[in-house]
Amino acid sequence: MGFAAGFACLLALFLILGDWYQFTRLHPFSARYGCRIAQRHDYLPSLSLASLHRCFDSQGILYLPHGIARWIHDQRLIMFRPSYQLYSLRFRTAWPLKGTIEVSSVEDQTLCLRLTKRLPWSSAILSLTWLGLVAGGTLTFVILFARDGGFSTLGGILLGCGVAAGGVLVLAFGLILLSVAYRLEDHRLMQVYQELHEALRAHSALRNQPAPTDLRVSSESRQP
Repeated sequence: MGFAAGFACLLALFLILGDWYQFTRLHPFSARYGCRIAQRHDYLPSLSLASLHRCFDSQGILYLPHGIARWIHDQRLIMFRPSYQLYSLRFRTAWPLKGTIEVSSVEDQTLCLRLTKRLPWSSAILSLTWLGLVAGGTLTFVILFARDGGFSTLGGILLGCGVAAGGVLVLAFGLILLSVAYRLEDHRLMQVYQELHEALRAHSALRNQPAPTDLRVSSESRQP
């Protein structure tokens, strides 16, 4: 029994590590990997699909002040995420976010950017499982305790209300923790998103800037 439990824990750990590794890589096969949690649409004028790849380097990478982005030409997709540094003073949560942008052309010089925010599958599944166990366990205890007549005495009422209140507090703490972590990670992701927007706008403005006129100095005519 102990060997089976240890093997199960080790397997779960490897699955979580593999999930996070797949989630953080900016490879084409992991572009749409992750649990979708939110979407938004934006438009980028004065830029076309034919010239979008010029904003990135030869490998399709664009380094930003607080993150990194990659252009995948075959899928018409931009992946981006905040920078992950091993030794950093920035607090990291167990619910990191990354963004995928599906690029489509609505006009000749206007791009539609559909942003999808994604979360690691392990973080989403473990969070929902934990909240479900707390809520389901508290509700099951109250129902079984009431069916067995636990609320028939003052001591039973105090015990039942205390356990139910403890479960509600744990559930509320979990929801608050998830809300704070999501706001923090969403702020970091949108910061990189704004930096990506600014980089694309700067490239578009530079591309549409008129070429300077050549100034030719005419030779002075000689005095007769």
